[in-house]
Amino acid sequence: MKVAALNALQRMDAARARPILRRVLARRDAASTCLRRKAVFLVAQQHEPGTEDILLESVRSDPDPEVRRHAVFWLSQVGTDRAVTALDSILRFSQDTEIQERAVFALSQHESPRAQQALRKYAERTEVPESSRERAIFWLGQHETPENAAFLRSLYGRLTKEELKKKVLFSLSQMGGEENGRWLLTIARDTSERIEMRKQALFWAGQGGVSIEELTRLYAGVSDEEMRKQLVFVYSQRNEPAALDKLIEIAKRDPSPELRKRALFWLGQSDQARAVQAIQDILEQP
Repeated sequence: MKVAALNALQRMDAARARPILRRVLARRDAASTCLRRKAVFLVAQQHEPGTEDILLESVRSDPDPEVRRHAVFWLSQVGTDRAVTALDSILRFSQDTEIQERAVFALSQHESPRAQQALRKYAERTEVPESSRERAIFWLGQHETPENAAFLRSLYGRLTKEELKKKVLFSLSQMGGEENGRWLLTIARDTSERIEMRKQALFWAGQGGVSIEELTRLYAGVSDEEMRKQLVFVYSQRNEPAALDKLIEIAKRDPSPELRKRALFWLGQSDQARAVQAIQDILEQP
C-alpha cells in the first residue's frame, strides 16, 4: 500500500507532493528502502527547482547503495547546469568507485561544455582507478569537439599506463578528422614509442579514416618489419583499389618472404578478380 501511495503522488501537484517525497527520502530505516528507491525516481520526474539538490543529498547520505545509484542515474536525466555541478561534485568528493563511474556515465549524457570539462578533469586524475579513467576517456571520444580532441592528444604523453594510452588512441580514432589522423600516424612513426603502441596507433589510423594514399606511402617510410606486418593487415581492412594494389605489390616484390606470405594470405581472403589473378601470376612464375 505504501508504494501505491507513492505512485499516487505522480498525479499530485509537485508543490504538494515534494514535501512528502523529501520526508520519505530523509528516512534511514531498512523498511523504507524500497520507498526511497521509488522516491528518487518521482523527484526526478518533477523538473522543479531544487531537484538536483535533493538527488545529490541522496547520493551523499542514503545508506542504501541502490538508492545512491538510482539518484546518480536520475541526475543524468536532469538536463540542467545544476545537475552537471552536482555530478561534478560527486566525482570530486565521493569515495565510492561505482558511484564515481556512474557519475562519469551520467556526465557523458550531458552535451554541455561544463560536463565535458568535468570529464576531462577526471580523466587527468592519477589517484582514481584506472578503469574509471578509461571510461572517462572513452566517453570523451564519443563527443567530437576540438577541446576534447586537443585534450586527448595532450593527455597521451602524460600517461604511463598502457591501457589508458590505448584508450586514447581508440577515442581519437572514433572522433576521426584529419588532425587526429595525422597525430595517430605521428605516434605510429615514433620509434621511441613501444612497438605495441605504434601498432595500435597505426591500426586505429586505418580505421579512423586516414587516406589510403597516406597509408601506402608510409610503407616505404618504416623499416621495422613488425610495423610493415601491421601495415599489411591495415591494407587488408580497406576496400579501396589502392589497398589491393599495395597488397599485390608486396606479394610480388617485397624482399621479405614473411611479408610476401602475409600479403598473399590477405589476397586469398579477397573476392576481387585482381587478387585471384595476382595469386595465379605468382604460381606461374618460373
